[in-house]
Amino acid sequence: MDLTTFHHDARTGWSVPSLPALDGESTLVLVFGASSFLDSPGPLAELVAAYPRSVVVGCSSSGEIHGDRIRDDSLSVAVVRFEAVKVRCLSVPIGEGVTSADAGERLGRGLQAPDLRMLFVLSDGLAVNGTELLAGLHRPIAPSVVVTGGLAGDGSRFQRTWVLVDGKPTERHIVGVGLYGVRLGVSHGSRGGWDVFGPERVVTRSKGNVLYELDGEPALALYKKYLGERAAGLPSTALLFPLCLQSREGEGRAVVRTILSVDEAEQSMTFAGDLPEGGIVQLMRANFDRLVDGAGQAAMAADVPTDRPSLWIGISCVGRRLVLGERAEEELEATLESVDEGSRLVGFYSYGEISPIVPGTCAVLHNQTMTLTRVWEQ
Repeated sequence: MDLTTFHHDARTGWSVPSLPALDGESTLVLVFGASSFLDSPGPLAELVAAYPRSVVVGCSSSGEIHGDRIRDDSLSVAVVRFEAVKVRCLSVPIGEGVTSADAGERLGRGLQAPDLRMLFVLSDGLAVNGTELLAGLHRPIAPSVVVTGGLAGDGSRFQRTWVLVDGKPTERHIVGVGLYGVRLGVSHGSRGGWDVFGPERVVTRSKGNVLYELDGEPALALYKKYLGERAAGLPSTALLFPLCLQSREGEGRAVVRTILSVDEAEQSMTFAGDLPEGGIVQLMRANFDRLVDGAGQAAMAADVPTDRPSLWIGISCVGRRLVLGERAEEELEATLESVDEGSRLVGFYSYGEISPIVPGTCAVLHNQTMTLTRVWEQ
């Protein structure tokens, strides 16, 4: 497996003298960049043109990860040329009669095959219900397939996101990359580091990922009481205080949910994933040291023994970046402690992270986590 990473910014251009000559049918190119490339896609077009036979996929971000650095208004790129692993790609639209579950099922059916080992999914970050997307995706694929990925970002603006479709940044789409063959090695880890506070409350009215009432009270009004003066900055300030969700029966591990938008008229909040009626929620807030420790724990979970160079894909929530502020790169440093020589880390800050909670289980939508996927060829 040949592996290289590089980046691009408007001031200095590409960080390499020429784009690496690794094009081929078994080459995967991952690219993460600012939402502004919707308006100025020139560098993306240049990258796609350099790899005409390769699978080139990517999405917009709330900050691009390249090694131990976080950049804005840039492109972070990884190019992997496999020896025996096959690479396939499929994109599907969402909206206009195509639900998130339908899109997920179409993606899974289109990429399913007996030798499928891994699906890496990148989705529009605003128009999708991540819970439904994954429910649909898991219907046609084998339980042994590892599914990871994330929802595209747009800084703290929540206005527009894109994924690459046929080499062009495109809104309201989902793209999946299938990796096939017994020689593929893959591991993953996902951890948070947030603390719960305040009383537990019951979801008394919701529809999918739209929350209307908690304990019989309008959800948005109740949430604003906790935010205080920060409520004027919704929805971005909600990233500082996500919700911890668990089932009424307490089955399974809790997941975190982050707000994507608010509706003042309905007094409702739309989240990246479902908040089912009867669910128990609590507010969460950040502990700086625990956030950094969580990133290190995610890396240790993905750090299985191998002497082969690996591509590490880091997807962290924009809420973590806002809370950590100038300390945000500390979570990358904690991650890199597990990245061995010859391996590389790229990724992005997202509106949602996709990963199994533990190995051997179906992927779920996470928020406010550092999620790592490690890929190598045996």
